[in-house]
Amino acid sequence: MITIGRVCTKLAGRDAGKTCVVVETYDKGLVLIDGETRRRTCNIRHLFPRQETLDIKKGATHEDVLMLLAKAGLITIRESKKKDTPKPIKEQATKPDKPKAKQKAPKKKAK
Repeated sequence: MITIGRVCTKLAGRDAGKTCVVVETYDKGLVLIDGETRRRTCNIRHLFPRQETLDIKKGATHEDVLMLLAKAGLITIRESKKKDTPKPIKEQATKPDKPKAKQKAPKKKAK
C-alpha cells in the first residue's frame, strides 16, 4: 500500500495536514517522506495515503519531489519575495574627547 511515489497527507506532528511523497521505504513501518513537509523518516501510522502516485526514483531530491507535486497540481510553490533594499545602517553616536584626569597619589596615614 505504501510504496515509493505514493502521495500522502501527514496526520501527526508539526507538519500535520501537509502533502508529502514517500521517497524510500525502510523496515518496521518506517518511510522517508519529502514534499511540503520536512524530509525525514516517518512512521506509516502517521500518514494518510491518497490515491495519487508519482513516478519518482528511490531517493529523489527535494527539488524533484516539489517539481512533480506542482506538475500534478497537488501543491502550489510559493516564492518568497525579498526586497532589494539594503538594511539601514545605524550610526553610532561618538562621545567628545575628554581630557584625561590626573591621578592623585594615595594619602599617607598619619601616626
